[in-house]
Amino acid sequence: MKCCPAWSRVRHRGDLMKALILCAGRGERLRPLTDRTPKPLVPVGGRCLLEHHILALRAAGLTQLVVNVSHLGDQIERFVGDGSRWDVQIRVSREGEIPLETGGGMLHALPLLGPEPFLVVNGDVYCDYPFAALVGRGLPHRLHLVLVPNPPHNPNGDFGLDNGLLTNTPRFTYSGIGVYPPGLLRGQDPGQFSVVPLIRQWAERGAASAELFRGLWHDVGTPGRLDQLRELLGGSD
Repeated sequence: MKCCPAWSRVRHRGDLMKALILCAGRGERLRPLTDRTPKPLVPVGGRCLLEHHILALRAAGLTQLVVNVSHLGDQIERFVGDGSRWDVQIRVSREGEIPLETGGGMLHALPLLGPEPFLVVNGDVYCDYPFAALVGRGLPHRLHLVLVPNPPHNPNGDFGLDNGLLTNTPRFTYSGIGVYPPGLLRGQDPGQFSVVPLIRQWAERGAASAELFRGLWHDVGTPGRLDQLRELLGGSD
């Protein structure tokens, strides 16, 4: 069975929101495959993970994209070019040989993302989440995360959900998809750091919202999970 997202193209407020696809990780658990191929370029369902995201974001009306790179980043840069072959604009945030982690990567990319809330998606997940639902969703001072039911590899979860607000009580898994206000990163020093402690601070003071997504979502973190996804999508790639 071929599971390709069927998106309706939306062109209203998407041009006002930019999207950051996180592609700088080393993919240690997928070695030796990721010794020569960056994880976002691993093929599944007839396309690489990164291209699935580009097409889904474009179909949701998001045409200004930023991709951060580190490990084997030259391969990703050659693949995306300027984005014109997908009818989008892609700019690359280069982090050097050492990835800056989620928070450091977002902070480093802010000059390319601008002052408005931006959509973030991890480059190593596959999903059919409707990104159009997040277009214009974020408020300047509110963070919004998409949660999913806990997969077998994360049975305890990361965050909770209470009447639309994000909580720090582990119940669901963070999908790697969300809308982030630049203010979340205000005052942080450049360099390596995780965004998770900042998210928890905002959740603690009721400044973060969330939703639960029960559709197709797959974290391609290990060879076994990659094989499972390829089997689900009906091909070996």
